[in-house]
Amino acid sequence: GKQWYQRRVRGMGVNEEEEMTEEQTGTAETGEKTQLKTYLPKDIEAGEELTPDMSAYEMLHTFRARASCLSFDVLKDRLVPREGYPVTAYTVAGTQADKGKKNSVIIMKMSNLNREQKEEEEDKEEEEKSDDEDIEKDEEDEKSKEVLETAEIYHQGTVNRIRICPHSTDAKTYVSTWSEKGKVHIWDIGPQLSSLETASTNKEVQKVKPVFTFGGHVEEGFGMDWSPTRQGYLLTGDCTRHIHLWTPREADWLVSQQTFSSHHESVEDIQWSPNEEHVFASCSVDKTIRIWDDRAPHHKACMITVPEAHSSDVNVINWNRTEPFIVSGGDDGILKIWDLRKLDSHAALFKHHSGPITSVEWHPTDSSVFGASGEDNQVSLWDLGVESAEPLVINDTEVPPQLLFIHQGQEEIKELHWHPFISGLLLTTSLNDFNVFKTISV
Repeated sequence: GKQWYQRRVRGMGVNEEEEMTEEQTGTAETGEKTQLKTYLPKDIEAGEELTPDMSAYEMLHTFRARASCLSFDVLKDRLVPREGYPVTAYTVAGTQADKGKKNSVIIMKMSNLNREQKEEEEDKEEEEKSDDEDIEKDEEDEKSKEVLETAEIYHQGTVNRIRICPHSTDAKTYVSTWSEKGKVHIWDIGPQLSSLETASTNKEVQKVKPVFTFGGHVEEGFGMDWSPTRQGYLLTGDCTRHIHLWTPREADWLVSQQTFSSHHESVEDIQWSPNEEHVFASCSVDKTIRIWDDRAPHHKACMITVPEAHSSDVNVINWNRTEPFIVSGGDDGILKIWDLRKLDSHAALFKHHSGPITSVEWHPTDSSVFGASGEDNQVSLWDLGVESAEPLVINDTEVPPQLLFIHQGQEEIKELHWHPFISGLLLTTSLNDFNVFKTISV
């Protein structure tokens, strides 16, 4: 049978594939070099398995929740920006449980996340250790294993999308969920977060009432975003094209009865501007991206429309924190960069993914870097700072020079998020598990 090995190719994060037949294995033992060829993602044949080239990762951990999670968010925790290892990350996710099983909001503490040990370090340790040291090493390995602690809140129906309010306080941490039942809930997960810091974590799914529930949407939806500039302001968009604005009051929220309804089909994603407090963007199955101003009358609030932004559904958008750019991803598998100063045409277009784009997000501190995930089971990392227009040609295939890294190993990747305080750390959710990783490229 075949054995598959991967190696990192020069400055890119694309992996290399080394195929060794039984004859080649024999020549490898005699010291002769085997033929290397660059690896690009393709369909895996029966009996073949992808294994990551760990020299391309500074860190890679896998966690499995009780059920699949369509959506998650990373908590801007109080551990502040940090370097060094091990690290700890807090996330909140919403489940898509099997039929007949309960759904929940899962609050997760991922701790003891250590750096990958490089092969040369392992070889050196192997040479130096004795039998007693073997036992000590096993004990150390056990201590260095990643740890997942969870607290769960019962949720009625699948969680289509979940987002954490960025203006959380020590007293309250608000989280919003879009339910497949057509309702939007707001939860205070402060008590569950506190429980993760004590030894007496309750493993049972807790029944907790939402702080607030809005049932005014006609149908379920996916679009949802908390304002980064105005405390407690929220936008939610549904599959019948309607967007509601939530205004915080002393004890609850006032949800606008009039809606922003210029889209013709389902609203797939919503993003507040990171610096203009009344401005937001949305994208839709109607192939458009729209820019809005919530101060205008609802029927006039759509200020700019980008028609035919993609050739089919526009699934996801993300607004750059420091530059006037929006990245979008569509059912067409294409990633586009839009310059808000000139929206008559895209500023850049990247064709790499072979399936619909499921998530996009700019790096929190490096304004030229973003990540994307697709239904082709790939996470791609990109750097707009690479100005070359000439594609790289690998195995007769053209690869955009801005493509930094390709991460694989998960099925049906739904969302990705950068950690706001741990530089270069990415988290992804998929059908079976979460990946937490940091590459040597970013």
